[in-house]
Amino acid sequence: MKKLMSEPGRITRTEDRANAHTDRHYAIVTETYPPEINGVALTVRNLANGLRARGHRVTVIRPRQAADGQPGNDPATGQNTATDITVPGMKLPRYPGLQFGLPAGGKLRRLWREQPPDAIYVATEGPLGWSAVNTARQLGIPVATGLHTRFDEYTRDYGLGFLQGIAFAWMRWFHNRANATLVPTGELATFLSARGFRQAVHLPRAVDPQRFSPTHRDAQLRQRWGLADDDLAVIYVGRIAAEKNLGLAVRAFRAIQTHQPRARFIWVGEGPQRAALAEANPDFIFCGLQLHQALATHFASGDLFLFPSRSETFGNVTLEAMASGVATVAFHYGAAREHLRNGLHGAAVDTDEAFVEAAVALARQPQQRQHQGRAASAAMQRLHPDQVAANFDALLNGLGARRTAREEVSPCN
Repeated sequence: MKKLMSEPGRITRTEDRANAHTDRHYAIVTETYPPEINGVALTVRNLANGLRARGHRVTVIRPRQAADGQPGNDPATGQNTATDITVPGMKLPRYPGLQFGLPAGGKLRRLWREQPPDAIYVATEGPLGWSAVNTARQLGIPVATGLHTRFDEYTRDYGLGFLQGIAFAWMRWFHNRANATLVPTGELATFLSARGFRQAVHLPRAVDPQRFSPTHRDAQLRQRWGLADDDLAVIYVGRIAAEKNLGLAVRAFRAIQTHQPRARFIWVGEGPQRAALAEANPDFIFCGLQLHQALATHFASGDLFLFPSRSETFGNVTLEAMASGVATVAFHYGAAREHLRNGLHGAAVDTDEAFVEAAVALARQPQQRQHQGRAASAAMQRLHPDQVAANFDALLNGLGARRTAREEVSPCN
């Protein structure tokens, strides 16, 4: 695993002060961005805003969206994303609501020759991202990529498993053209490094413990769900899509119901499988997309968070549930491996059977479940997005500094 800082995931206070008071120009290229709502879009938005809060100029290059030109069209912040630089895009096949950007090498060359950024971050591996990496290499601008999505694993969920090896090889080729590949866990960095990724760097993530907090629990919302104070609200938050392994969550909930028939399964999010899931399970409660305070309230009003996905590079919702004081059952990788302590904050499991058993056990033990939820919330207090922004800033600045150092070395030395 490549180390661009003296200790992965940390920078010194001296470095932090220097970064916060040095105005730099960064470019971020992404094929998904708010007002689109998904984990990658929100993570990239937070990285961009974190750099801006540290005094830097950030240019976001992304595909055009229907809401462009409308003031305050970022539903998560109210920021006017119409000031971003946009390029043509196309809808993503078999994934409604998302799109990819078309190649834009000519536009990027003109833009970056006129206003060369100190470093570039390419967050997605689509055609727009591909042209951005190529252009950065041509112009000699440091470029980092982000591995936010395991597209190789998605191939299995959409009936294209025979392409998994090809997809992984292509991802490796793409990311190895950059100066660094940023990943959200040390586990993933080690995995990729052992399989030919030459510049895997761990950039830890965080959650805002003030935004996601047990204090947002709402008795009236629970009443609308048909629940009394002592009834169980099982909750899922995320895309309602094939790659999330949602059948396992349904199986776990039905097992819970044999012991607690008044339990309700609350679904927060949208996705291509929502209609079929609702038709097959008319007792489920679907709340759609929730943003801002409403999202925090829905999280905190749950009692048990089930996250059955096996295809995440991280899983931000795991941290959000924990910060909200909700005991969590998830697979032992990604965010759960980094932060969820089995038996202390919920359950981190390795098999489908263990997932169901842990969900049922926590559902039947309200005092233990509540104790673990409180412990999870307390553990999240030490994480903060400001530190993520500082680490990201230091990493990009390090790429630019290495380029400057090379340029200053005389050929005669």
